[in-house]
Amino acid sequence: MIDASTSPALTPQQISDITRHTNFGTWRFQKTWKPLYIADAEGCWFTDGSGKRYLDFSSQLMCVNLGHKNPRVVEAIAEQARELAYAAPGYATSARARLSAKLHEVLPDGIVKFFFTTSGTEANEAAFKIARMYTGKNKIISRYRSYHGSTAGSLAATGDPRRWAMEPAGKIANVVFAPETNCYDCPIKHTYPACNIACADYIEHMIRNESDVAAVIVEPVVGTNGVLVPPPEYFPRLREICTRHGVLLIADEVMAGWGRTGRWFSIDHWNLKPDILVTAKGITSAYIPLGLCATTAAIAAFFEDHYFSHGHTYEAHPLTLGPAVATIEEMQRLNLVERAAELEPYVREKLLALKEKHPSVGDVRGLGLFFAVEIVKNRKTKQLFNTMRDKVEGKPLVVDQIAAKMMEQGVSIQAWVSHFVVAPPLIVTKEELDTGIAALDQHLSIADALVE
Repeated sequence: MIDASTSPALTPQQISDITRHTNFGTWRFQKTWKPLYIADAEGCWFTDGSGKRYLDFSSQLMCVNLGHKNPRVVEAIAEQARELAYAAPGYATSARARLSAKLHEVLPDGIVKFFFTTSGTEANEAAFKIARMYTGKNKIISRYRSYHGSTAGSLAATGDPRRWAMEPAGKIANVVFAPETNCYDCPIKHTYPACNIACADYIEHMIRNESDVAAVIVEPVVGTNGVLVPPPEYFPRLREICTRHGVLLIADEVMAGWGRTGRWFSIDHWNLKPDILVTAKGITSAYIPLGLCATTAAIAAFFEDHYFSHGHTYEAHPLTLGPAVATIEEMQRLNLVERAAELEPYVREKLLALKEKHPSVGDVRGLGLFFAVEIVKNRKTKQLFNTMRDKVEGKPLVVDQIAAKMMEQGVSIQAWVSHFVVAPPLIVTKEELDTGIAALDQHLSIADALVE
């Protein structure tokens, strides 16, 4: 092992090796982890230690919405550090007041009271606690194709295989799962072939039969697990069901918020009024770790006379709040929400052309600058090349093979089990979109060769 404290400047390989041997790589077998050293990033591109540039076609983890190194946000970090680097959560700060006022400009109507965290995971933990304290009930309904975080409660509410290693997490945390809303490959179509939004009605069936349900949590547009966009009727039905049964509706906007879908928040597409909204990632363009759990006035009023039993050291950390104000102002100045909406038809047309060309492309779906390209072994049966079980068992995935070839070509894209997430920074140009889609077009031949 290299002694970094006494050695001269480290080489890119040494930086990668030290990282590999002294850190855990997340959600992976460690023996296969060979982390690329990122030396710099600007705009829609990042640069490795050898000087090679890569188009960041998924905004790292679908979070660098402003692109890299936005000068105003970078300066805001420095300004806040000079003004006030830290204050305990019990104090008021100017950064806290400025951001709270700014949030009221962009959040959906009715969302008025805030609890600041340092991640989406922590924001969801806060949402669950608030829901349980407010309702006096305990059970949370989530959906199978979902990811809500990596701590005990949020992971228990995660439907994808990242939960499996921690079982019986769901039982301990009192979480039960409903079918996802996946109109391409409906999980309950054989039982309810006529559909009629049976996935929403099934949640009502669960509420009636589970009892003690405090809240339903949904990603309005599912993120990592497929960019699943619900039909227009889904959320009006789900909202009515939750209201009728006295169950809170939590909207997890960690990934789909902050202009990603062409609206400030994805729920704005359906005029959905959640009881709790959770977000993170794009709130600072991921330059600083910040999450937000926000509630209605009714929930806020409850805690005027009831003990709010939650908190942590870094809640409302000033250094996270000041840059968030700058991020929102930059999004407004650059009209990035509108830009994402304007570029949507261009991206959709380009990706649908891939579907026409490649027999391995089963579905293209998305909103704004947030799309999934799903690949299948058989279009007729919709059979996937790989399953979630393959992922956790470390079996080779076709999407990973394609993503690796794209990376060699200088395009970084997020792949998950059977699909790619196309989510570039909202400042992306049409030329950069063409570059990324062309790389995907070229290497989809790997999947085409395996089609049945």
